[in-house]
Amino acid sequence: MNQDIIKVIDKEFSIFITNKEIDASIEKMAQQINQDYKGKKPIFLVILNGAFMFAADLFKKLTIDCEISFVKLSSYHGTTTTGRVKSLIGLNESIAGRHIIVVEDIIDSGITMEHLLEELNSKYPTDIRIATLLFKPKAFQKDFAIEYIGIEIPNDFIVGYGLDYDGFARNLPDIYKLVK
Repeated sequence: MNQDIIKVIDKEFSIFITNKEIDASIEKMAQQINQDYKGKKPIFLVILNGAFMFAADLFKKLTIDCEISFVKLSSYHGTTTTGRVKSLIGLNESIAGRHIIVVEDIIDSGITMEHLLEELNSKYPTDIRIATLLFKPKAFQKDFAIEYIGIEIPNDFIVGYGLDYDGFARNLPDIYKLVK
């Protein structure tokens, strides 16, 4: 079901990125990760809730030996960032000496990711790389590297494909942007 305009709670959103475009960007990213991590057995650390669909589709395209784990962080309320990061569910596995690939749905300001990177680096991994489906370069305020970027987007509020507005619209197969 592909609708050009949808309503989520009290806001309208228009189609922005189709599932076909999303899949193509994930395929390209998976190929690069498969090449970069051949023989290394990384652990993919998925940020919940938003990255679950991206992580599932990425993981299906990986051919390397790897593991997956999940953490939950949050810095959003409604359509705006709070600027504060709340760690909700922690990491249970030891990551010392491991290659870590953090899987995120979207990086905008970078506040949440910077917080996570600080926590992960204190646990002595071999290295940490970031794979994000979406990146907002104009909103980015930090200076860490993002090795795998699916699609660069403008600083619009978006929903669908795991991304939500107050908990709704994560189930949409396409990505929609807020109609202003």
